[in-house]
Amino acid sequence: MDVVVGAELPEWHVASVSAEKMKTTAALLADPNPIHFDAEAVRALGMGDRPVNQGPLNMGYVMNMLAAWSGGHDRLRRLRVRFLGNVFAGDQLRAGGVVTAVREENGDRLADCEVFLAVVGGEPVLKGTATVALAPATEETR
Repeated sequence: MDVVVGAELPEWHVASVSAEKMKTTAALLADPNPIHFDAEAVRALGMGDRPVNQGPLNMGYVMNMLAAWSGGHDRLRRLRVRFLGNVFAGDQLRAGGVVTAVREENGDRLADCEVFLAVVGGEPVLKGTATVALAPATEETR
């Protein structure tokens, strides 16, 4: 894969955030916060009327975008993010990013990237940085 600084990562799209997956994730994580599965709890807090997606699920969308671009989840070396807003059931999302550096480390070709997750038509709800291992350069891409 020929990767250069400034290259945009192919966006990863989520057509609709699933309220059912939020319930399942809350159970798997033993997360008792009702904002992830009870619309009435969300209303009572003045946050709208749709359940709020868990942070780990939002990070997972960015990880999926990076894996699709780089060739697999095993290529992800580091991900640091800051949560900036909420994602609600039914939201459409897009994850993307840009390559900020390409370097060699311990015999691996690495790409450092700025990444984001945004509600379609809105501002980013998550921003951060990631490092992924790239496929080894071939003679053609050197």
